[in-house]
Order: sequence, then C-alpha cells, then structure tokens
Amino acid sequence: MQSYKFSDHGWRGRWIAWRNGVLSSPAFQRFASRFALTRPVARRRARALFDLVAGFTYSQILAACIEVKLLELLADGPLDTETVAARCMLPTHGARCLLRAGAALGLIQPLGTHWALGADGAALLGNRGIAEMVAHHHLLYTDLADPVALLRRGGGGGALSDLWRYAESPGSGDPAAVTAYSALMAASQPLVAAQAIDSYKFHRHRRLLDVGGGEGAFVATVGARVPALDLGLFDLPAVCARAHVRLDQAGMSGRVTLHGGNFLVDALPRGFDVITLIRVLHDHDDGAAMVLLRAIHAALPPGGTLFIAEPMAQTPGAQPAGDAYFGFYLLAMGSGRPRSPDQIRAMLRDAGFARSRLLNTSVPLTARAIVATR
Repeated sequence: MQSYKFSDHGWRGRWIAWRNGVLSSPAFQRFASRFALTRPVARRRARALFDLVAGFTYSQILAACIEVKLLELLADGPLDTETVAARCMLPTHGARCLLRAGAALGLIQPLGTHWALGADGAALLGNRGIAEMVAHHHLLYTDLADPVALLRRGGGGGALSDLWRYAESPGSGDPAAVTAYSALMAASQPLVAAQAIDSYKFHRHRRLLDVGGGEGAFVATVGARVPALDLGLFDLPAVCARAHVRLDQAGMSGRVTLHGGNFLVDALPRGFDVITLIRVLHDHDDGAAMVLLRAIHAALPPGGTLFIAEPMAQTPGAQPAGDAYFGFYLLAMGSGRPRSPDQIRAMLRDAGFARSRLLNTSVPLTARAIVATR
C-alpha cells in the first residue's frame, strides 16, 4: 500500500492519508468490487473515473452531433440509420457509430429500427447557447492539446485568445474582430439573462445601463420583462453597431440608448440608478476588473445599484463548472478568471461600494448573482 503523509495537517490530514492509502490499494479495490455492500459504491466510482478519462471523447461526440445537425434532424421525428446517414452526409457505418454513441450519452434513444431524440438531446436543443458554446469548442480543444504548455505560459497565446482579441486590444474597434465572439455571447446570454432577472426585482429601478452588454440580449430580455424601465447599453463602438441591428430586429431599438466606448478607458454615462455586468467581470484580470468596478462606482448616484451575474468559483455542487471548466476556458482566453462570491464582494468593498449581498439563482452552475449598493 502506498504511503501518504499529512502529519502536519492534524486529524483531517491523517484521515485523508489513511483513506488515500486504502483507496489506492489494489487488494481493497478487488474486495470492494466483490463485496455486496461496497459493490455499488465501487461501480459508481469506477464509472465516475472512466467518465473523467473519456470526457474529451464524449465532448467530441456531442460536437459531431451538433455539426451534422443530428439533434435538429431527429426533433422532427424518428428516422432509420440510412436516412440519418443520407441527411447528415455520413457513410452508413459512420452514422450508426454516431447514433449508438449519442444514445449511450442520452442524446438519442433507439426506437425499434429507428432513432429518436433523447431527453438530454431535447434539453440541449432547447438551449441554443450550449450548442453555440460546443460549436466553438474546437478552439478551446486546440489550446488544451498541451495543457501543461498553456499553464506554463500563463494562458492566452492560442486559438481561443484570437477569438477574443478585440478585448485584448479594445482600442482597435475592428468590426470583424468582434463578430465571432459577439455572436457567441448573444446566443449564450438568454439563459443567464433569465436567471438574472428572476433573482432580482429590476422594476424598483428607473434607468438601467448594461455595461459590456454585447448585442443587447440582456437589455432586450429585461426590457420585455419590465416595460417601464429606461434602458442603456455600453460597449465598444463596433459591438454597439451590431447591437443596433439586433435590437432593431427585436423591436427594441427605440427603448435602448447605445453608448460606444471602452470601459477600461472612457467614463461611463451617468444618470442610471442600476448598472449591470452580465458575464463581464470574470472575463477580466484583477487590475482591469477593479478599473471597471471603480468606473461603475463613479457613474452611479449615491444609493445606486450594481448587479453582477456570472458563473462563480467555489459554487457548492458546481465546482467542475466554475473552477475547472471556466478556470481553463478563461486561462486559454488569456484574460480573466472565475472568482468566488467572497472574492467579488471584497473587490466591491475596495471599489467603494457600501454593501453587497449574494442572491439566489435557479441554476447556480450557470450563474450566480451579487447586488451591491453605492
């Protein structure tokens, strides 16, 4: 049995050392897999460990389903393998392999000689944002091909940071540079927007400014929910141009005032009693994040409110999302990091906010919310 030493960490360290020694023992593993009382636990742990090892393959199966639009195809009704192969432009054996793999992951389910959309596939199909995230994951996977190299260079410098290069050089104002990332954020924003609005009573405010608001997904959603709210959006001029088109298509352009600028350099417009940051703070390193928070503090009137919603680190039950996925995603992006609620609230105090509190959201894995008062 391998020896694990935690002698300097008290009883908890000794317990961890003993537990690790037992769990790493081949003899105990054989015993646990055969004994009736421990067999279910051993099988769950084996499955969890295998899922961890095979996670990349699972993700690529999902990516293939999205790329060939298999889930949309099956949403119209069950199909046989040959029809799926023809519609997805795959050889029959390739289609069969993808269908079986998708069924194993719950995305698809067999129905006699046909294949139907599975429960998880239907849920994913109803959330366009997840599909958009998966569609661009090839950039993240390129950067993670050598994760140790990514860690040693301190992040950035790869395919994903190129997607976000307008944020790394915000003064460029190049419309082409903002297109891909702005479109991704616009597609993935509605779920976070809905949770944000459900967690806070925005109707108590008169004027709302969404900073880093992208193409206006959040202001459009909150505007539809709170018709009396006067709305503003602040982002780079090239992003605001895209927001104007999207908001006009949604019939919201008359309600939203667009303010073009760089919030790391330019002063924010005043006269708003609530300012929102929806998945913005975690995209920036600590120095830039503090510049932004101080700019918001300066723009708000006394008693004004800052509302923050984004995935956060150290979220109970959702650590793989905040600390693992977003930790490495933002590292590859080359800017920002997931922060815990306590870390964000400490930053808010340093920026001059009088008080702050954490709000409940329906799906903390996707987003948590903090409200702060000037």
